[in-house]
Amino acid sequence: MYPPESRFAQIDNIDLTDLSFWAQPYGDRDAAFAALRGRPEPVLFREPVMPGFGQGSGYYAMVRHADIAEVSRRPQDFGSEPTAISIIDLPEEFNNFFGSMINMDNPQHARMRRLVSRAFGRGMAAEFEAASRKAARKIVDDLIAEGPGDFVRKVAAIMPIAVLSGMMGIPDDDYEFIYDRSNIIVGTFDPEYVPRADQATAALLKTSHELADYIARLAADRNRNPTGDLITRLVQAQIDGERLSPEELSSFFILLVVAGMETTRNAISRGLVLLSDHPEQRKLLLSDFETYAPGAVEEILRVATPINWMRRTVRRDCEVNGHRFTEGDKLLLFYWSANRDEDVFPDPYEFDITRDPNPHMTFGSVGPHFCLGAHLARMEVTVLFRELFSRLPEIRTVGKPRRLVASFVEAIKHVECAF
Repeated sequence: MYPPESRFAQIDNIDLTDLSFWAQPYGDRDAAFAALRGRPEPVLFREPVMPGFGQGSGYYAMVRHADIAEVSRRPQDFGSEPTAISIIDLPEEFNNFFGSMINMDNPQHARMRRLVSRAFGRGMAAEFEAASRKAARKIVDDLIAEGPGDFVRKVAAIMPIAVLSGMMGIPDDDYEFIYDRSNIIVGTFDPEYVPRADQATAALLKTSHELADYIARLAADRNRNPTGDLITRLVQAQIDGERLSPEELSSFFILLVVAGMETTRNAISRGLVLLSDHPEQRKLLLSDFETYAPGAVEEILRVATPINWMRRTVRRDCEVNGHRFTEGDKLLLFYWSANRDEDVFPDPYEFDITRDPNPHMTFGSVGPHFCLGAHLARMEVTVLFRELFSRLPEIRTVGKPRRLVASFVEAIKHVECAF
């Protein structure tokens, strides 16, 4: 199955910068990226215009799997500084909150990753799985007790918050605080979360301050009263005598809120939608969950692609697969497009939980910035669906999902479930 006929199949009709493009039906989006992949050269798009910011020189859309892989494995040519998460260069005041390792190049990136990986890496797998199982049981208990409703609010959004909060020692009463602030960060231009566009920058700064102050209070408490939880480990983590600064801890916490919680939340919500829309795939999964779950999770991650893109900045004149770039050029790596590249994925628009191999780029590509929490996200999705389908095998989504107004994060804000 291929993208339907669409006006977005014409290059002149495609504007990846316009938020309205990202609100189009998925078929239209697929048609646009298929057209872009068919071009011999990356297309240059205009940058967004924001009050108080100058007009940038534009960015190149990297849409092919091979091109994104090549850029990702060459950090010496394509940097994450000054930012990987914004098309425009952010003012200095944002760096205190969004200057995390996702926006760093080596050696700063390597140092930061070493510090946090000891408290957050694969060595913690058993503890993360226990926390995931505990969270999933309570979430499904509460869902059964309360009855059907908004699956995002009742299940998908709570799972990553509960897992990370439980391990970080964040009280249950603060879940709402974390949930509301994460919505504002990823939904800065969604009127449900920030009613006026001209308030977007102020809302983002205010929310970032609140999260930074919150983690600072928790860190100060753990310095006085270490408990062995994840915050204590992050506060105490050190390499060669170096520890995370308060600013680094704050920016890493905000990274967890956006990348850690939002990615998992959106994979879970889109996953149930996909399984509801494809009953034959759902039946196959439930026929032998342990056999089919690993492939199902990978296919959900591929199709959902919770993070649509990341930015890289060209550090020196260079070439990628025959394309010439100049120092200072901005590139957007569109993982959504790479995950549907016909040269890599047979029948890329089919949802197939037996797809193998499945070299999707949902967690980035090869290179130093491959997602540190990929194993945790996979685990949470698997554990949640195991608990959900073992106790509510008929659960499904009903009605049309309401999608977030955003280009960076691919999210479902609300979708009803029934069982």
